[in-house]
Amino acid sequence: MCPGPDGIEHVKENPNSNLKAAVAVLGVCTIGLLAATIALAVNNNNDEAKSTGSMTQPESVVDLFESKKASVILSDTEANTCYKKKLELPNKDCIHVPGPQAGANVTKGYVGGKDVGNLTANLKQYWQTAMCPVNVHWHLGTEHYSTGEYDENGNGPHGTAERPEWANRKLAEENVRGGFRCHHFDAADEKFTKEYDWQHCIGMEVGETYEVHWPHSAAGACGTVNQYQTPFYDGVFCNLNAEIFGTLKAQDIASAVGVQGQIFTIVNDESYFYPDLMRGMIVDKDMGKDLAYYTGSTTGTTRNNDICSQYTPITWQVDRKCHMISASSFDKLCYDMKMQRDDMEDDLHAHGSRELVKDEYVANNQANRRHLWADGEGNLHPDDHYTSGNLRDHNHAHIHSHDHEHDHDHHHHHHEWY
Repeated sequence: MCPGPDGIEHVKENPNSNLKAAVAVLGVCTIGLLAATIALAVNNNNDEAKSTGSMTQPESVVDLFESKKASVILSDTEANTCYKKKLELPNKDCIHVPGPQAGANVTKGYVGGKDVGNLTANLKQYWQTAMCPVNVHWHLGTEHYSTGEYDENGNGPHGTAERPEWANRKLAEENVRGGFRCHHFDAADEKFTKEYDWQHCIGMEVGETYEVHWPHSAAGACGTVNQYQTPFYDGVFCNLNAEIFGTLKAQDIASAVGVQGQIFTIVNDESYFYPDLMRGMIVDKDMGKDLAYYTGSTTGTTRNNDICSQYTPITWQVDRKCHMISASSFDKLCYDMKMQRDDMEDDLHAHGSRELVKDEYVANNQANRRHLWADGEGNLHPDDHYTSGNLRDHNHAHIHSHDHEHDHDHHHHHHEWY
């Protein structure tokens, strides 16, 4: 080393060493600041989360059924303008009921044996008319018959229509008659056999077939909280008194009152979930596309081929196909029914199925959606060039019925309410 001018030896500084030292110090400081920043951010976020959580999380889950009881809108049952509006038309001997009956064979090509003259079904989608749904309910098995879809060759947890044990089995605290079954059921497939924990529907069963009905009426309390009613007759006749009713012709009724029918097999599989069965038939892909149209009557086990319904003629639009749907879809439907102003508890379980109506009581005015044409105003009309084969003999070949001949041949051409 060389002494400096002052006689003292000085160490010669290395610029690179100084730079490295500065960088090292700066790096340490930066890391320290970064760590402090992260710690501060974490603390702030935790405090914020605690604060936000205490503000947004309710102390308890709201019981919507209790809310319904407290609601000044839904709890006022006296405001139900449709209550007991049903017009009483008792069942009568089928020979003396001139109107056509339901449920019928809806296999494509089938034509009923009852001549109803110029009476036609309403061929429009109900939402395109003044009608609205006034109820939803369903039947064990099917009341209608569609070859290859729901018939005597179908199956379910309790067998087919040819087995007597399911016809009067216990369901929802009462014995009900079952109808035909779909062909989907497979005992080796868990989705048809795994039990579902029902919360709202009563007596329902995975793997079973149910025919769902949505009665519609132009005299319903459409668009109000009173729209849905049990029994459905209250909804159908809500704004129709006996005086006006007596002036209506058969075509007036068939054009203003109708039922949608769609058939399902219940599965325990959420890939078949649909959240809104309340409003009507599902129309999607092959669902609600292949429909049978005809005029018939109300159904149920109080009617058969000896005693008939006087609530006739009304339009029926029935899906010929059977579809799978999740049990949760039905349970959601039952929940929605419980939330209506009117008490729909009597429709939370399956009703019994009327036996298939004989040809002689089924209208001969069947129509098919895919054979309709639209005029310039969007009205649908049956294609006059479409001729369907009569499957009446086919019906007899596949259905074990016991016809009783009568000495009277009633082919009425009435144009009044039957």
